[in-house]
Amino acid sequence: MSNSLHKIYVATMVLVTMAVTFYLGYTGFTYYSLPLEDRFYHPQHHWFKPSGIHGQGLGVIGTFMIALGVFLYIARKRYNFLGRFIRLKHLLEFHIFLCTLGPILILFHTAFKFGGIVSIAFWSMTAVVLSGVLGRFIYNQIPRTIEGRELTLSELQDLKIDFAVVLHQKFDLATNTIDIVSNLMSEDNDVDSATKLSYLRKVLGRKDLPKSDRREILGMAKKELKLSKRISRLQKMQRLFKYWHVVHMPFAIIMLIIVIIHVSVTVALGYKWIF
Repeated sequence: MSNSLHKIYVATMVLVTMAVTFYLGYTGFTYYSLPLEDRFYHPQHHWFKPSGIHGQGLGVIGTFMIALGVFLYIARKRYNFLGRFIRLKHLLEFHIFLCTLGPILILFHTAFKFGGIVSIAFWSMTAVVLSGVLGRFIYNQIPRTIEGRELTLSELQDLKIDFAVVLHQKFDLATNTIDIVSNLMSEDNDVDSATKLSYLRKVLGRKDLPKSDRREILGMAKKELKLSKRISRLQKMQRLFKYWHVVHMPFAIIMLIIVIIHVSVTVALGYKWIF
């Protein structure tokens, strides 16, 4: 998927979500804005109520969208389902789309009436959606290959070079100069990259080196600093993902259990599906 097509893909999902939310809110505004005790007298109460054709239909469709979004993403991530046809990044975006629009439909299905076990399901669903948005932000920070695949820590570390050895073998720099540069490039050094490069430029400028060699060393230093930054970011994002799963997964499981209970009780009480 090209960059332009990807933007259209994401924009379409955003517009669909906004359009559906606006349409449902606009068509049902006179009903949803009434106090609960007055809704029974609304001329379209039988349509908008949670057990009505419209209300129940939204619940069914919303639940199906969430289930489909979760199934597709887990199947792709763990079992490489459809791996030949769609990148994980794009499927994650579709997962977020389904698991955002689905809860919106369920929100209108409840007619904004929360109580008992339904309120637990709703707030669990809200926590899942919000944590999902946070998870997407964390996912975006993970370094990737040009094809969009996540880079592993070992792959990033394999890209690093022994800077001191290269400076000695290729440029024949003095030992004291190599020590200065190595200490400067050390990951334990908290100085920012721009300051390191500026200081390195001054150090090299005082040495009897050809201009082309100075440019090459600076170029190598930039790549090494960028790589170190990517390694640090990956390690940080991996730690955050561990904490993120602690929030996202339990709420998702709670929501799933309550939805199953809700549907079972509804069917047991004699309510029939509209489809």
